[in-house]
Amino acid sequence: MNTLSYKTVSANKATVQKEWIVVDAEGHNLGRLASKVAMLLRGKYKPSYTPHVDCGDNVIVINAEKINLTGNKLEEKTYVRHTGYPGGQRFLTAKVMQQKNPALLVEKAIKGMLPKNKLGAELFRNLNVNVGPEHKQGAQKPKTVNLNDLK
Repeated sequence: MNTLSYKTVSANKATVQKEWIVVDAEGHNLGRLASKVAMLLRGKYKPSYTPHVDCGDNVIVINAEKINLTGNKLEEKTYVRHTGYPGGQRFLTAKVMQQKNPALLVEKAIKGMLPKNKLGAELFRNLNVNVGPEHKQGAQKPKTVNLNDLK
């Protein structure tokens, strides 16, 4: 038995194969879409996954305005931000945020499922969320992925 054939290979920036992927958000639930996109960004669907390296793909999400929120989440889910001034805490419901900026709604859900460190910030830069079916990354020849096929 050759023991060298059982060596664990750890990916690094030079050996990672990154691709461009298009995901259509139409008809998907927000949390389920966000978790699968976060796993694509992280690279967990690849056999060469390494936890401390950016080995995920570049993901383009289209039709962000057609995302579903189940139950009473449109009225009850709130997003909190602070202006930095005393008494500057501001609240937005998911319904208002979806009307104002539906791409931000999807981005916040995906960002919350990424690591809270430098690697997570680097992975988040590989995400592009677009309102409508058009995107600007046509030159990269992205391939379309059906999220229902991923587990």
